[in-house]
Amino acid sequence: MHVWKFGGTSVGKPERMHSIRNLITADSTRKVVVLSALSGTTNALLSIGESLKSNAEEEAFEKIEHLKAHYDSFVRELFNTSEGLAAGQRIISNEFSFLRSLTRIKPFTLKQEKELVAEGELLSTQIFAAYLTEEGVPSVLLPALEFMRIDADNEPELGVIDQNLREMLPPHADKQIIVTQGFICRNPRGEVDNLKRGGSDYTASLIGGAIRAEEIQIWTDIDGMHNNDPRIVKKTFPIRELTFDEAAELAYFGAKILHPSTITPAKMRGVPVRLKNTMAPEAPGTLITDKLSEGAQNGQVFKAIAAKDNITALYIHSTRMLNAYGFLRRIFEIFERFKTPIDLIATSEVSVSVTIDNIENLAAIQAELGQFCEMEEPDYDQTIICIVGNFSSDHPGIALKVLKALEGIPIRMISYGGTEHNISLLIHGQYKAQALNALNDSLFVNV
Repeated sequence: MHVWKFGGTSVGKPERMHSIRNLITADSTRKVVVLSALSGTTNALLSIGESLKSNAEEEAFEKIEHLKAHYDSFVRELFNTSEGLAAGQRIISNEFSFLRSLTRIKPFTLKQEKELVAEGELLSTQIFAAYLTEEGVPSVLLPALEFMRIDADNEPELGVIDQNLREMLPPHADKQIIVTQGFICRNPRGEVDNLKRGGSDYTASLIGGAIRAEEIQIWTDIDGMHNNDPRIVKKTFPIRELTFDEAAELAYFGAKILHPSTITPAKMRGVPVRLKNTMAPEAPGTLITDKLSEGAQNGQVFKAIAAKDNITALYIHSTRMLNAYGFLRRIFEIFERFKTPIDLIATSEVSVSVTIDNIENLAAIQAELGQFCEMEEPDYDQTIICIVGNFSSDHPGIALKVLKALEGIPIRMISYGGTEHNISLLIHGQYKAQALNALNDSLFVNV
């Protein structure tokens, strides 16, 4: 069994849903098909939520009707029979009645906002399932809200998800295609919640791991993971193979094609992940596995470059750090208490520098750190440049090549040696494009 996930642009137009139907039925392999909301829908729903939070009910109602008109047009193009169209229209009528009901709830809380945003996936999957029925494809819609759970820390409850799917899948053994929602789930209170934006990739990986799928395929509008950001750098190319660790580093540090959490469940269960392009399905894409093939192992030392924006750097000093134990522990405990992950770390005898990408609790963190150390003013608008590859001790001169490529660009921090496949550097965001292009030319184009 395979798990195939399609993103918003892949299902954003009726003709693309037709293409997906052709893709998933091209062979007899059973598939769980995970869908995101239609492109633009999540942003539209969030905008409706902002109006409701501002008590602008009329404005919210107008936005709802505008979105409904889009879906009305969508199903008229999608379905080929009057029965199919009627089914699509019933789905739209039901879901938009619910959206209208939210305009009458006061105050509009986070609970309602999560119910609102979930409508994107509920709409896309119900419409697609109805379309498959019209086409005579043996299929069933399996609601994610019945099996996908997160705990109090917003982490997926893997055991619960596994058990739920073991119970829910066998009755549908005669169905070739099982459609479900990405992104959405329930929390410990039984309320509608989500895996954060981009979480449809995560859903696919969680399902793939739970059912021990043969393969997880993430379908987007780009041919696999590229060696650099194609929106900024012209001469990029798709990478044919990556290890789980390499892909996880790239996803975490800014590669937009893959949600950062996706790799973990697949890696835990040894399920290969393949990144494919719905616009060019014949292209091989990128295969992510535990171990590279022999040909890929003998490839270039440098694999890819990614960039993570909106980073804040903190500089922490203590005159008592010399030969003092427990100093680092106290620092990290503060970040842990405020659930603020650290990206990069650099240390000297009396100083520690760290970077974070979430400044929600920055003032509180600074206040607690200030009780036992001194702090400089944070540096905002920083960017982490992550270079991924095979950086074992058998390959000398790696850091030199990277630093030489960035000659002339001020570097604030360097992290090297934590793993054998990552060098990360901190620069001001204004140098991001210059750095990505310089590294691409030095490490790939001119090799």
